[in-house]
Amino acid sequence: MSLVSRHLEANGIPTVVIGSARDIVEECGVARFIFNDFPLGNPVGKPWDAAMQQATLGHALDLLETARLPRTTVQTPYRWGDDDAWRAVYARVDESNREALKAEGEARRAKQAEAVKNRLG
Repeated sequence: MSLVSRHLEANGIPTVVIGSARDIVEECGVARFIFNDFPLGNPVGKPWDAAMQQATLGHALDLLETARLPRTTVQTPYRWGDDDAWRAVYARVDESNREALKAEGEARRAKQAEAVKNRLG
């Protein structure tokens, strides 16, 4: 997404990237970046938290209007929880959850295969 943003900017289309991978996005040198310190895959906010998601979008629109320097990053004030406990377990695979994660993955793949089969008839 960062490279698409840079291409659009180079062609006169202003952009704002909203993301959670600060180091990667900033290294790509996007013009405007809204950073949410959340687990990857949740750049706009918590699932089903419409107020947080709308506020994040508001920050992005404000940044589009007010940024005066290239490579401007704004960090939102939002937190994923009352503490940063999610960091300790994010993407962790060990003996305590290996089988459950394997079963979830197999169920997801079966569901996807069924959906493809139904689309193709």
